[in-house]
Parts: sequence; C-alpha cells; structure tokens
Amino acid sequence: MRTRLLVVLVALALAVVAAFAVPLLASTAEQRTQQLVISRTADVDRFVVLAQQAVDTRDSAALVADSARYAELYGEGVVIVDARRAPLVQAGGLTAADPAVHALVEATMRNEPAPQVGRLGPWSAEPAYFARPVGTGTRVSGVVVLRASVTAAAADVATRWGTIGAGALLVAVVFVLLAVVLARWMVRPLHELETGVLAVAAGHRAHVPERTGPRELRVLAGEVNRMSEAVLEAADQQHRLVADASHQLRNPLAALRLRVDSLAAQVAGDNATYRATVAEVERLEKLLDGLLALALAESTATRVAAGGADEACDLAAVLAERVDAWRLVAEDTGSTLVPPPGHDEPVTVRCPEGELAQILDVLLDNAVHYAGRGAKITTDWESGPETATLVVRDDGPGLSTEDRARATERFWRAGGEGAPRGTGLGLAIAHQQVRTRGGVLELRQALPHGLEARVTLPLREEP
Repeated sequence: MRTRLLVVLVALALAVVAAFAVPLLASTAEQRTQQLVISRTADVDRFVVLAQQAVDTRDSAALVADSARYAELYGEGVVIVDARRAPLVQAGGLTAADPAVHALVEATMRNEPAPQVGRLGPWSAEPAYFARPVGTGTRVSGVVVLRASVTAAAADVATRWGTIGAGALLVAVVFVLLAVVLARWMVRPLHELETGVLAVAAGHRAHVPERTGPRELRVLAGEVNRMSEAVLEAADQQHRLVADASHQLRNPLAALRLRVDSLAAQVAGDNATYRATVAEVERLEKLLDGLLALALAESTATRVAAGGADEACDLAAVLAERVDAWRLVAEDTGSTLVPPPGHDEPVTVRCPEGELAQILDVLLDNAVHYAGRGAKITTDWESGPETATLVVRDDGPGLSTEDRARATERFWRAGGEGAPRGTGLGLAIAHQQVRTRGGVLELRQALPHGLEARVTLPLREEP
C-alpha cells in the first residue's frame, strides 16, 4: 500500500510541477521571440527611413555606410532594392539574388504581409527574415530585407529553460520528499494495526500505538487494542469455564460412581437398568476427561502462540510404540494392526511426545473401533524437507465427504448401526493439538474404501 500511495502522490506532485513549468517555458520562449521581433522590426523601420531619404535625394552613400556598419556590428545581412528591383545595398553576405530574398521582395512589392517569426527554442538555428516596403501609401519605391540571426536568442531561451528546469527539479524533489514523509506517516499506523491484528489471531495481546498517524487511524488503533483485550478475556473465560466445570463435576461424578458400584452386590441378576446406569456413568467420565483434555489443548495453544517452549520428539519411535500398545486391542476387535515399516533415521518433529501419543491414540482408537471386524489397519510415515507426515489407514466403511468435513467438530459422532458410542471429542482434541503445533490433520478417502488419517507436523530446525 505504501508503494501505491507513493506512486499516486509522486505522480500528482510531478503533474503539478509540470502544469506550472510547461506554460512557463512556453511563455519564456514567446517573450524572447517577441524581443527579437521588436528589435529587428525597429532596425528595419530605421532602414526604411534611410532608404526613403536615399530615394528622395538620389544619394545612397549614407544608406550604404550605415548598412555596412550594421552588418559588421551584428553580423546580419541587409538587402535594399529600389522600385525596379535594383539593389541599393547588399551587406553582411546577403544578396538580392538569394531565393529567399527574391521571394520576399516580390511579395512585399505586392503589399503582402511578411511571414511571422515562429516561437524560438533552444534548438532554433534557421535565421529569421524581416521585410518592409519603402514608400508612402500605395506607392512602393523599394524594399528592405533583413536577415536576423537567432543564435543569441536561442541561447538565451536555453539558459532560461535551464534555470526553470533546475527550479522545477528542485521543487519536484521537495514534493517527492514530502510525499515520502506523508506516505510513511499515513501507512506506518496501518502496518502497526496489521501487526496488532495478527497478534490477536496468534493469541497475543495487541499493543498498537495510538499517537501516530491521522486521527481516524489513531481511533482505530485504540479500538483494536480494546478488541484484543476483549477477545483474550473472552477466550480465557471460555477456557476457565470448561476446565472449572469439568474439574468441579469430577468429584460428584466420582461419588456417584462409588454409589453405583456399591449397588452391584444388591442388584439381583443381570439387571438391564443397572447396566445402563453404569454405562452412562462411564460415558460421563469419558466426556469429562475429554473436556479437560480439550481445555488443556486450547490453553496449550495460547501458551505456544505466546512463545512457549518448543518441545520435540521422534515421530517414528512414538508411532512404533503406540502401534505396539494397540495391537492387542485390535486383535480383540477382530482387526489387524500392521506396524509401520522400519526406518533407520530418526524424524524429530515439533511436538511433545505425550501430545503425539495422544493424537495417535485417537486415530488408532477410531480405526480399531470403527473399521469393523476383519479390517486391516496400516500405519506409516513420510518425511519431507520441512515437514513429516504420519498416516493411519484402514479398509473399513470410511466416511462420506460431508462426514469427513464435520469429523473434527466437537461432540460430532459417526452414526451407523453397531457403531460404538463415543464422546465426539477425540478428533476435536487431536485437531486442536495438531494445529497448536503448527500442523495439519486431514481425513481422506482410502482406496478402494476406508479412511486415511494424515497428520503433518513441522520438523524441528537443527541448531
């Protein structure tokens, strides 16, 4: 934005300078041209008077001497002819036989106006011609032709134009400097606002200065700071509410579990109501554990965003350990859990070992309980230049496109006949933990059928 603003301001400044400089250049050239015309017209008029006197007295000696002195002094040619076109004066290298002079003499004899002198410029080099008839009224007794050099006038125009150009350049530089200062004054608060908004998005508290820039931006900076406080306070309250509610419910739930367990000896036979009560108590315990885990994951996200410790672990080692822990569970459910291929080199990712183990437990738990009997569950990992990806794939029924999009939402559970009743928090917790560590959790369709879960985490940079 700063570049675009500078371009606009500089273009406007240059346009203003040009709007003043161009007419001034034209006016200067026009003024110097008029000075030349007035000066040479006066000289021609003087020669006309002298020529008339020479015609009247039939003595052209004074006219010839004056023309010679003029040509010697100014270096300009003068030709004066009588009514019969006979030359009375030819000075300064100009002759009546010259085509330009002959054309002017003929036109002047017919009382045609002399051609106008065009506006001079620094590049002008062609001489200017001036012609006036000698005589009174309609009787023309001769013609005076003066060839004026424009070299000195062109040099004057070049000097004046150079002065004007230097002044215009100086003004343009001043305008550009002012544009840079103005653009920085206007854009700097915008950069600070952007930094503040990004800080809020990352879980930091925004500190946008409120004393720089235009008044509107200062007001906006204050609003961003207040918004930052409100957002962080709301997030903190939300996390505390979930954590406190889960923690406060744990004691009454533990007491309820003890009372339910104590009733087991007093319940006769296989009582369906008692079994349902126990199942609901177990489900409540799992739900509270999930809420506590989710609150912990969200608080960890805030801590990491604020610059918390950057822990790491060996992805391949954690994957192999969790697969080994889940192998017996998979066999009990009638599925086969295939361990990952052996890899010699360690893969260190930016994620604590405990969190990565929790993420893998969620993925393996879902694969074992939802893929169905006879399902084959495979695990693997792959490493890239900046990230590593672990893969848990099964050949079970999988999920539809709509279900895969909602699978990481809180309390969402996959339906279907015979599906186990979970809390709907497992994938939500795993998704939050992966995102906290700068990674991505993806659910894809496995071919020809089944579900593929991919967790991509950044590698730890080597010191």
